[in-house]
Amino acid sequence: MIIEVDFDSDEAIYIQLCNQIIMGIATCTIREGDSLPSVRQLADTVGVNMHTVNKAYSVLKREGYISLDKRRGAVIALAVDKLEQLEQMRRELQMVLARGCCKNISREEVHDLVDEIFDQLKA
Repeated sequence: MIIEVDFDSDEAIYIQLCNQIIMGIATCTIREGDSLPSVRQLADTVGVNMHTVNKAYSVLKREGYISLDKRRGAVIALAVDKLEQLEQMRRELQMVLARGCCKNISREEVHDLVDEIFDQLKA
C-alpha cells in the first residue's frame, strides 16, 4: 500500500491518511484482515509525526474500519453496520446534493457521476 501526503493541501494530514486507507479498502487494495503499518513505520515512511498517524488510526477505529490489536497492530476490520453507514451517507449526500442543486447540476449528471465513481472504485 502506497500512501502519499500532500503537504500543500488545506486538508489535514490525518484526514488524508484516513481517506487513502478508506480508498484502499473500497478499491480492494487493502482487504479485511490485512495489517496496516505500525504507527512508527507509517510515520517514518510518509514523513509525518507519529501523533498524526495515531490520530488517523483512532479515527478509523472509531468509524469502524480498523481494530487495534496489541499483537497485530492496526488491522482492517469492517465493523460498520450497513444501515448505520447508509444513514451517514444520506446525511452527507443531502448537503452535497443541495450544493449541486444550487449550481444547477441535474439529476442525470449526478447519476452519471455516481456511476463513474462506482466504476472507478470497482475497476
